[in-house]
Amino acid sequence: MCGRYSLFAPREDLAARFELMDFEEIEWVERYNIAPSQNVLAIIRSSAGNKIGMLKWGLVPSWAKDPKIGYKMINARAETIDQKPSFKTLLKRRRCIIPSDGFYEWKKAGTQKIPFRFQLQSKEPFAFAGLWDRFEDNGATIHSCTIITTEANSVVKDVHDRMPVILTKEASEAWLDRSINDERYLKSLLVPFPAEEMETYSVSPLVNSPKNDVREIVNSL
Repeated sequence: MCGRYSLFAPREDLAARFELMDFEEIEWVERYNIAPSQNVLAIIRSSAGNKIGMLKWGLVPSWAKDPKIGYKMINARAETIDQKPSFKTLLKRRRCIIPSDGFYEWKKAGTQKIPFRFQLQSKEPFAFAGLWDRFEDNGATIHSCTIITTEANSVVKDVHDRMPVILTKEASEAWLDRSINDERYLKSLLVPFPAEEMETYSVSPLVNSPKNDVREIVNSL
């Protein structure tokens, strides 16, 4: 599962990393504790290049009867993404990447849950693999997304058995390429990120509440 992450890398770093042409048009602030149901930065590929915008975290499929379904669809499992009706069509035509620079998971220790942060050793921003969709009802439109998860690598598995799919730069290019619709190939991109390129450390319990969105959260304890 991926239920909380951060994105506070400098705007210019994000624009360079993801080859963004329109980032200056987006109102964006540093985030240290991004939670489901919130609007998050996401990138799709348009005819003009990579386009960034805001999507609600929690997928509301176009065919949904109730938009509240989004609360249950913050993640999609890579192993079954080509089988579930909610994701199968989107895998071919509505893929996105979601910029991040770290995510959080909680480890059980008796009656307590200790939060850990996971990031790249390089401290660089990276891309989660995602899917998006458009829901319309009575004139209201919701653009939403889900983050794809896979089995945990050796850095994450001591804390949790799942982790978000972090795409390499090459995999990000393929994931955004709208001309690619081979399900087998696309699924082959959804693998655990190399453990030797990641690191983890415990962080403040401030992260436990999404109401707390402060830099102190990412400090090592």
